[in-house]
Amino acid sequence: MPVIDMSPIDPVSDVTTTTTLLHEVIPLTGTIISGTYGTFPDENNIKNYTHGMFQSVYDYPYLSSSANHIFDITAGYDEESDYSGSTSVQNTKKINLYNQFAQLLLGYTSSTADTIRKFESDLNLDGVGTMNEVFFLSFSRLLTKDQIKRNSFTIAVGTGSYDNAMQKIVTLTDSQASYGTDGGVGSSNGGDYGVLYTSGNEAHGVVFYQAGIVVLSASVFADVTDFNTSGTNAVAATLTGSSISGACDALRHRIQNISYNNTTEINSTIYFCRVPHNKFNYSSNPTYVSGSKIRVKNVASDNPVSYITTIGLYNTIGELLAVAKLSEPLKKSPTNDITIRVRLDY
Repeated sequence: MPVIDMSPIDPVSDVTTTTTLLHEVIPLTGTIISGTYGTFPDENNIKNYTHGMFQSVYDYPYLSSSANHIFDITAGYDEESDYSGSTSVQNTKKINLYNQFAQLLLGYTSSTADTIRKFESDLNLDGVGTMNEVFFLSFSRLLTKDQIKRNSFTIAVGTGSYDNAMQKIVTLTDSQASYGTDGGVGSSNGGDYGVLYTSGNEAHGVVFYQAGIVVLSASVFADVTDFNTSGTNAVAATLTGSSISGACDALRHRIQNISYNNTTEINSTIYFCRVPHNKFNYSSNPTYVSGSKIRVKNVASDNPVSYITTIGLYNTIGELLAVAKLSEPLKKSPTNDITIRVRLDY
């Protein structure tokens, strides 16, 4: 029943804000990435584009109405890399992709310089341990939500021969990144990032948590002699002699699984609505009275009683901004006071 009184909310003592982080495990198996919906490398859930700059992976055939975009794959290298040369296939595009990601995620060496930082296999951004030849995995916001949770990312890749790629597995994790602290985490233009290490503590990539992008160094496949096809086609020959889509196919063939926890940030404003003993004991509802007598009173000397079912939040000029419904009516009389907690999530 509506009431006829209003109580102001003290912005200091009656209002507070909180942040809640929700996490969800995202497992991406290699069978979805390669081989489920057709014959590798022409699966129906893999989409290539005429521009030839990246490849998209879906969880179902991409022409299906129920298909969801999972992530994009592309490859590139720095213009100072040994891979760069006029004879390299799509050389300019691969250099441009490297520079585009580096500029977006790392920025420039200084505010006055026009030199783009290079990807490094550490947290210092000091020009040491540069990764000049890399693969990029850009995960969909549908999966990463607000960011990837620190110390949760894992990617397992096969480093065996092409025909038996999964015979030898290397697992990379951001194992040194501490969630809730700055331990093992660096910061750049693209947000926080952690280094991807093998079990032997070798660094072969970085994961940018807020951007949802993984930069995987080609060095993890340095010992693979037939990275792309059976024979003698190493990762260097693939990145220089194959198109970007061909390099992406070769990487997909070697991904056993990817797993991480996403993060959804829920911000809340909590209003403590105080209902003192001497207010909200009557209702303006016409049915509250009958023949000038309060319906809920049996004896004239009884205290007035009302039932709170709804909370309205108003601005300073009395305009209704939000309404909150109670799960059940709360009995209110001059003998009690109530504090109702209203939370707005956004």
